[in-house]
Amino acid sequence: MLQVSNLNPLQRVALRFAVVSLLFYGLCIIEGMIMRAYQIDFNLLDADHYFAMMGAHPMVGIFGSSFMLVFGAFYFLVPTLLKKEIYSQRLAELTWILMTIGVGIVWLSGFVFRYAALYTNYWPLPVSKEFSPYALGSFAVGNIIIMAGVFIFCYNLFGTVFHQREDKKPIGPLLISALGIDGFINTYRKLTKKRAEEEPLMPLPVVAIFRGTVDTVLDAVVLGGISVVFLYHAFQSFMGTTLSAEWFDALIYKNIYWWGLDLIADGLVLIYVAGTWYLLATIISGKKLFMQNIARAALLVELVVSWNVWGHHLLSDQSQPNTMKIVSGELVTAFELVTMGIAVFITLFTLYQARPLKMTPPLKFLLGGILGFSLGVPAGIIQADLGMNRILHNTQWVIGAHAHMQLLVGLGMTLYAALYTLFPMLTNDVKLKSSALTNFHFWAHLIGGIGMSMSMGFAGMDGMLRRTIYPGDTTFQPHMIAAAFFGSLILLAYLAMMYNIVSSIGIRGLIEIFVKLPERVKRETSPAVQI
Repeated sequence: MLQVSNLNPLQRVALRFAVVSLLFYGLCIIEGMIMRAYQIDFNLLDADHYFAMMGAHPMVGIFGSSFMLVFGAFYFLVPTLLKKEIYSQRLAELTWILMTIGVGIVWLSGFVFRYAALYTNYWPLPVSKEFSPYALGSFAVGNIIIMAGVFIFCYNLFGTVFHQREDKKPIGPLLISALGIDGFINTYRKLTKKRAEEEPLMPLPVVAIFRGTVDTVLDAVVLGGISVVFLYHAFQSFMGTTLSAEWFDALIYKNIYWWGLDLIADGLVLIYVAGTWYLLATIISGKKLFMQNIARAALLVELVVSWNVWGHHLLSDQSQPNTMKIVSGELVTAFELVTMGIAVFITLFTLYQARPLKMTPPLKFLLGGILGFSLGVPAGIIQADLGMNRILHNTQWVIGAHAHMQLLVGLGMTLYAALYTLFPMLTNDVKLKSSALTNFHFWAHLIGGIGMSMSMGFAGMDGMLRRTIYPGDTTFQPHMIAAAFFGSLILLAYLAMMYNIVSSIGIRGLIEIFVKLPERVKRETSPAVQI
């Protein structure tokens, strides 16, 4: 059982993030199952409620589940890897409070107030008169609170990376290392043999975390700014006036919106994931990462890619300039296959060098995450072709074969690999009670995630649109029945995992994680991870 009094503040705050994240993830699964049931004509809710849930579902999944778990893990890992204290423990605690409240309000805006501008929030749809000021206002307030939490996390992380109490070093070399520039420098020195390579100032996982956080800041600026506009409109509605639909150019809005939102896909889903793979590969294998300089350089190259890749979302928008479609939508997007491919190759080869390896839960989930991205990323490249996009755009293929495969299997199983790796570090070596449940969790989630994603993808290939319901139409029902079946495996996997964790740490330990830490417990950094 977990002895919370023996945990330091950094362990406690990371566990708080993890618990809240897993609870939001469960909510996300339930919402997904309700929507799957609706698609097979088993209507638990009315149509308006279905679309409102569709809008809340990705917000809960991205910010409530994924961001919360990632933020908690990084709050623990960055100080640990750098062997220094976190910049501010209070800001870390404030982050999870704001994120929890913000996601809860956003969920209520959809589930209670029926805000259903769907996931795009395309102008002027969010300010349509069909939504009450309470719906729009609560959605905007929730998003602003979430983005405030994101800003605090980024500030705290940057502070941890650069703040120096003793033996102060110039900021310039630290920034060069944090961005991965030293990867290019050392590669050049190795090829020319003119100068010896220098030991990087930042561990590679910290470089990936720092690089991803740059994108996360920019994303928060865009989404926070849009939310302020929504809140202003809601206030105007309370006062009896409304903003004109022409107040904001729709095409400019869509480009700004997708530029910001796609940074989530690159900062969180690609760069953060690559850094997590590198860390897990070194911990699991006990070996130094293969081609470390190339890995660092690739993270910097991804900076250029991530800032210019948004155009693939607008390939079917007739008013979008063709040059932007071809350059951003096709060429730059296709290059992500290269940057992500480098991460896959380096991770797998590092593991290969350490063979034979015991198939532990972290290793199994790591390989499952790599498999998910190996399926989901090419699916995204396929739909980012102008010709294929005419067929696949706005179909279930986009959210099935690409998005859910990448997020649910790729990102999800990577996060589970990190969770199983960090669990003993965060709990002072508490052992999970059942290896059988862990094994069931792996297979049920892997089969369920791939099966559901492919079922939705096949439906999209047959012409089933996303954001669309087909009452009384059985054309796509076999695909949706299959998706519901595989989705139920994901739910069972989640329940098995939660039971295993809760029974291992105990109900009392779970509650005490959220109780204020006694003053007698010292504020010290967690033991360093050996990599």
